[in-house]
Amino acid sequence: MTRHYTARAAVRAELGAGGRTRLATLRSDGPYALRAAPDAVYLVGAAAGPLGGDELHLRLDVAAGAALAVRSVASALLLPGDGESGAHVRAAVGPGGHLDLAFEPAVAAAGSHHRSVTEIALADGATLRWREELVLGRHGEPPGRYTARVDVTHGGDPVLRHELRLPDRTLQASGAVLGGARCTGSVLLVGPGLAKEAHAAEGLAVMPLAGPGVLVTALAADSAALRRRLVHGESLARAAVDTAENTPAGTGQTPAVRFS
Repeated sequence: MTRHYTARAAVRAELGAGGRTRLATLRSDGPYALRAAPDAVYLVGAAAGPLGGDELHLRLDVAAGAALAVRSVASALLLPGDGESGAHVRAAVGPGGHLDLAFEPAVAAAGSHHRSVTEIALADGATLRWREELVLGRHGEPPGRYTARVDVTHGGDPVLRHELRLPDRTLQASGAVLGGARCTGSVLLVGPGLAKEAHAAEGLAVMPLAGPGVLVTALAADSAALRRRLVHGESLARAAVDTAENTPAGTGQTPAVRFS
């Protein structure tokens, strides 16, 4: 009988002495192993998967004025199993806080059925960088089923509410959804001084949002090309910030963290 995991991990970052961010909470659970490094907190997979039936929950809290970067050390291979797997990220960022959340790509292997849910609540004055990437299947295989939902608010107002549904191979191969691409990804930036004009190029769109944010989306034939397009799109979104005299919080520069 297949063993299913329900893991609940958590990180809380607070502003410590000297303006440095300290980790007040760093809790791992099951296959979610969190490790603190000088530049970020890293998610280390302690087991294969997630498999169908696994439920993984990650809670992130960034206190006022603190900054937290969260990374993963490798791609997540979404595998088939008994039922649907799920990954849930819920984050809250206090005033003047910054969250930089960027995992390596998720790979939807053949036969998998996965649901990803990201909910981020930003207080007034908080900033965000969030990146998500998806690869449809391993080399030479069809992809599994995949649903991703992201909801981001700033000061209680919606910044982004978006859902991607790929329930079967017909939609995954549809030119109306991914244009035949095998990789898709997004970068959401929330903060002051970002680009106000839209930009479009092959496989890339940079779209200013109604709130203080810019959404970068990209499609590509492989993960390396996808990352290059997202990096280029992010540089376009930050053009106004990078030329400013003072770089504001939220531009990807994250103070060092240390475990308390």
